[in-house]
Amino acid sequence: MSINANVTGNTATINITGRFDFNVQREFKEAYDPQLTNAAVGAIEVNLAGVDYLDSSALGMLLMLRERSNAAGKSLKLCKPTAGVEQILKIANFAKLFTIE
Repeated sequence: MSINANVTGNTATINITGRFDFNVQREFKEAYDPQLTNAAVGAIEVNLAGVDYLDSSALGMLLMLRERSNAAGKSLKLCKPTAGVEQILKIANFAKLFTIE
């Protein structure tokens, strides 16, 4: 499992690989927190292309990020989910809450 963030222009991309579950909660928060306070960042993308598993705690972490990014005035989208992850996001009705590309 790895989580890292990089900024290109005004977009911060948080890349996640492996299992996205409760065990990475602190690492995920450490990746997105600086982006919320970075005035140069206007958009946050969560790259899910490398995620092979996510559970309900990961869904909760994404909801928390959504709430915090809205409060900071930054857009948020979920990008490149694998087929299994996309299915979970659809079941959880995340398409109504997030832009998913």
